[in-house]
Amino acid sequence: MDEFSYRDGTLWCEQTELREVAEKFGTPTYVYSAATLVDHYVRFAKAFESINPLICFSAKALSNVHLLRLLAGQGAGIDTVSGGELHRALVAGVDPERIVLAGVGKSVDELRAAVRHDIRCINVESEAEVELLARVAREEDRRPRLAIRVNPDIAPDMRTPARTTTAIRGAKFGVDIERAAALFRAASTDEFLRAEGFHVHIGSPIFDPGVYATALDRILALTAGLEADGHSVTTLNVGGGFPAEYTEGSAPGWDDFAEAICPRLQGFVDRGGQVVFEPGRTIAANAGILLATVRYRKRAGDRELVVIDAGMTHIVRAAMYDSYHFMWPVTPVNGTVPRSRDQQSIDDLVDYDVVGPICESSDYLAKGRALPAMVSGDLIAIFSAGAYGMTMTSNYNSQLRPAEVLVRGGRADLIRRRETYDDLVALELLDGLTPPL
Repeated sequence: MDEFSYRDGTLWCEQTELREVAEKFGTPTYVYSAATLVDHYVRFAKAFESINPLICFSAKALSNVHLLRLLAGQGAGIDTVSGGELHRALVAGVDPERIVLAGVGKSVDELRAAVRHDIRCINVESEAEVELLARVAREEDRRPRLAIRVNPDIAPDMRTPARTTTAIRGAKFGVDIERAAALFRAASTDEFLRAEGFHVHIGSPIFDPGVYATALDRILALTAGLEADGHSVTTLNVGGGFPAEYTEGSAPGWDDFAEAICPRLQGFVDRGGQVVFEPGRTIAANAGILLATVRYRKRAGDRELVVIDAGMTHIVRAAMYDSYHFMWPVTPVNGTVPRSRDQQSIDDLVDYDVVGPICESSDYLAKGRALPAMVSGDLIAIFSAGAYGMTMTSNYNSQLRPAEVLVRGGRADLIRRRETYDDLVALELLDGLTPPL
């Protein structure tokens, strides 16, 4: 699953003791396991090797340039959804031929950057965007490649949060499937555009492989109709949305998804087509944890609370999605280590509400969570934080964004320093001038 484990009563990442990481870099700090990140990417690619996809890791899940570079070294491309993420991918040294750009509201500048760098594909999401892309292409005298994002009107299973469901009718993403063929034909007639295929992303996380099968059946029918009319469709982007195990055994394996997806796409690949995937959380979630420190223990009515130095500005998923993150002290009392990450059938645990320092009632990381007794100064690890952890941090309450550390075996390297108070106001003190009174 990952390279985080308890040994001799304390938590390690690979061959690095996490107490030492906290002592050296402070808390809150994101810690990533290089071995886990690489292993998950390699095993994901292995599951789908029969259709030889271009695997573009989703930068919105985890965007540190050092980690993008690490994955690119394994052959990964990068899926971007903004000009900023495109810039990160380029800074990380990713070949533009392995970068795709999506996003429902791309600006002129974002499209222009994608066109100038001749990235692998721009996933367009409306008729108006195709028109704007064509204008930019003419101005730049370039011929960018594009795929049309299709909304196949498919509801995922009940475990996919409504806030991350993207492919039901009326959603802001993509083009209704009944309009997609006409838009593809129109884009194909523009001498400054190369219309290559279709993009579909259903939502995240998707736990039922059958949902992908249904979506692909609809996209392949769309493709077959265009090919019958003489159009060439050479790219099918299946998107991402593959789940991660936030509790053990809670998600199907990559082979289960490959079994539903690969047979449907084999004929397309055999005809010379390119399949693209955009996995994010499924690779990154369990490659990272958030280290935090207990500041206070307090009682509120009949509730026992521990107040830690990480809150919704440092990891927003619990407050935003009511998501579950396993957590446990780094060095628990009497070496009490968990038997699994979804059940703590251990004696002498305390039911805690784990809360952060943010001035918001929603700033809870867990409620009624059974944990070993903790006191001020104890370290706690929040697991499965590698995806949508650091990328969703903010400066709300003028909190400082945390540091990021990458562990390789017995070595821990700082890959993003912790923000300072000077960083908070740097963009407001223009030209070094003091604010007006």
